[in-house]
Amino acid sequence: MKNPSGNLLLHKLILSAIHLLIIPVLYAQTIQPITYKDSIAVYPQGCYQKFNVTKFIGPAALITYGYVATKSDALFNISKSVQQYVWVDHPHNTTTIDNYLQFAPAVAVYALNLAGVKGEHNFVDRSMIYLISNVIMEGFVYTIKNASHELRPNGNDYQSFPSGHTAEAFLSATFLFEEYKNVSIWYGVGGYLVAGFVGYLRIYNNAHWLHDVVAGAGFGIASAELTYWLYPLLKRTFFPKSCGKKMIVPVMEEHGAGLSYIQLF
Repeated sequence: MKNPSGNLLLHKLILSAIHLLIIPVLYAQTIQPITYKDSIAVYPQGCYQKFNVTKFIGPAALITYGYVATKSDALFNISKSVQQYVWVDHPHNTTTIDNYLQFAPAVAVYALNLAGVKGEHNFVDRSMIYLISNVIMEGFVYTIKNASHELRPNGNDYQSFPSGHTAEAFLSATFLFEEYKNVSIWYGVGGYLVAGFVGYLRIYNNAHWLHDVVAGAGFGIASAELTYWLYPLLKRTFFPKSCGKKMIVPVMEEHGAGLSYIQLF
């Protein structure tokens, strides 16, 4: 079930994924938004995002658990027990609904906008965020699939770890959460419930082990959160005119003090 020749490459890929979560922490500690003495520089909305390390603790833990389970007999046996209960002890027909349900939270973002419920970003920005998130997620997930060479429980192929469907579902759920968390937290809760159901269906369909699904969820969340942090930086770098700096400058005059507003183009 495991391919020893691919262990080293898989180990390096997993470490790269974890480093992907750690490097921004170091970057955030050294790069700060532009400030001026006796003034305040403020980027327009969408052009700066403070790094929040707590958003990556959960995904890092999920990815780590999934990876360790591919090496640990004890954790792998837990996955086998779950599969035994869901598939062997309770035989059933498979379903294809998870092929479509994985995208449901992302579709909800656009549906809500069409219904007049405005999210955090406009159409172009949110579409770019969703696209970049998927590029990051698929780059890691499908590279690791090929390196891990883990046999699916149904024996169809050696592309089991991690679960791509689950990664996409949790990426979409995080996308929904981030766009509408300031409108209502329940949009995000609903998205994550759908994502969790997709993960369950991957086990229900005998297509993935439990640890495949756990790691997939981690990759999906991390890819979306990383993009929400990176996108403002990319926007400032490649489209600087859209992020002209605003400055609120204290002004001292003979008869009093005040504030002066300056827009830098």
